[in-house]
Amino acid sequence: MMGVGMYQNVLNATGEGVPAWMIGGHAHLGVLSILAIVLAFAIPALNVTGTLETVVTWTFIPGQWGLPLVPWLAVGGGISVLHPTAFLWGGLLLVSMLIMTWQAAVQTEIAVGGGGVDPTPADD
Repeated sequence: MMGVGMYQNVLNATGEGVPAWMIGGHAHLGVLSILAIVLAFAIPALNVTGTLETVVTWTFIPGQWGLPLVPWLAVGGGISVLHPTAFLWGGLLLVSMLIMTWQAAVQTEIAVGGGGVDPTPADD
């Protein structure tokens, strides 16, 4: 992502400007990469295991890479037949996020680390 951003800077600095398709793909991949890091912490924090963990992981990964690549390949690369696949990649991301939203909504406080013993103030 840093390489793409630096290339965009070169295009802007030389006066050529950055094509809109490149900006969209770069933005989507950047945001989805940050969301992948958050998801890596949220899955164990919400005790998502087994089949649900597998579904969340394998709907997110192809969506994370597929959605940003559509503008780069379809517009930038001239492979316009890929445009409809954006709905597939976006749909996979939605499935992943809906499962995680549902898991967050139905977890008890104890399941996510809360509800423990209250801390005791120190005697200073």
